[in-house]
Amino acid sequence: MTAKSVSTTAAQRRYLRFTVVQRIEHFMMLLSFGTLGLTGLPQKYATHPLAISFIHFLGGIENLRAIHHVAATVMMLGTIYHILVVGYKIFVERRRMTMLPILQDAKDGLGAFLYNLGLRKTRPQMGRYTFEEKAEYWAFVWGAIVMGFSGFLMWNPITAARFLPGDIIPAAKAAHGGEALLAVLAIIVWHMYGVHLKHFNTAMWTGHLTEEEMLHEHPLELADLKAGVADRPVDPVALRKRQRIYFPIATILTIVMLVGVYGFVAAENTSTMTVAPQPEPVNVFAPQTPTTIPTAIPTFTPTPRPPTAVPEVGAATSVPAAAPTWDNAIAAMFASQCTMCHGAKGGTMGLNLTTYADASAGGASGPLFVTGDAANSLIIVKFSAGDHSAATLTPEEIALLEAWINAGAPEK
Repeated sequence: MTAKSVSTTAAQRRYLRFTVVQRIEHFMMLLSFGTLGLTGLPQKYATHPLAISFIHFLGGIENLRAIHHVAATVMMLGTIYHILVVGYKIFVERRRMTMLPILQDAKDGLGAFLYNLGLRKTRPQMGRYTFEEKAEYWAFVWGAIVMGFSGFLMWNPITAARFLPGDIIPAAKAAHGGEALLAVLAIIVWHMYGVHLKHFNTAMWTGHLTEEEMLHEHPLELADLKAGVADRPVDPVALRKRQRIYFPIATILTIVMLVGVYGFVAAENTSTMTVAPQPEPVNVFAPQTPTTIPTAIPTFTPTPRPPTAVPEVGAATSVPAAAPTWDNAIAAMFASQCTMCHGAKGGTMGLNLTTYADASAGGASGPLFVTGDAANSLIIVKFSAGDHSAATLTPEEIALLEAWINAGAPEK
């Protein structure tokens, strides 16, 4: 047999790396993660044309959210299964915790960095799991914790606000979206390159690696396999004894975690339904002492004046200046002096001065002005007495307001 044929035979020898159950678990996590990314990012960037088209393709935002929530539930169930399996391997089978980071991983990372720069001649020799695989695994664990906690806060905001400050809800939204973007980019850039582009690793689909692949990626594990020391022998009697201890604990733990998932999903329906638009505008400002019945705007009836003489036809008359109205003077003055505090989104003390209708409605302190009676109008009283410290009006501006109110506070 030639050296070439020997090498070929060695390269074709295959070693089991992942069982069928592990591959199914990986596929379910891949499916749920991919679905979460596809349905989550359009919600984060909901105004982007691609996001709008994708939402319409799925039949609306409700369908998108439903798919997102189903995928999140699948990932939670997969996480529960993984916790139970890891517990069985560690406690019952006494497997070595080869996925735990150790100091050697830092050394391997530095060695790989130097090797890629050409400053080291050989690549680091690694065992069952490389430092890259460990980093990806623990990044997934960290991401699952952040996404799970922030997802619960957004899925159940009323329950969350009973125990935490209300500001935690928008903070959870920011953390959820940021972590989701980071996770998707890590998978696309890091995992796709390291597993599928740099060298196409099919172990998660076939379950096996060739000896050549093992020699390149996991030479220390290959050496242990050939030496027969990769797996520790298990005493059947001790195994059954540990199983009798573990199975009841795992059963209780499973029930507790499943109840937690049910509470996560079914506690509220606030994030699973879209409220229909209200027929009338809703005032989101709630004053400290709300008025249950709107107060009508008082009017002022001026005292009748004695009739004046009617000028003769052809006699010279003076043409008065145009009277101030909301459109030609008052709106601009309010926009420059007042709307920074009393703006369109529910101003200070419930007073909105951006439109004529809102200014006429007044605020929490009552009507802003009494039509036809500037002397008894709240705005004139406050500014004349200097009681409004946030802003001041010049005497000319106050006079303009008085003239406008006394003229009936016209809009046009």
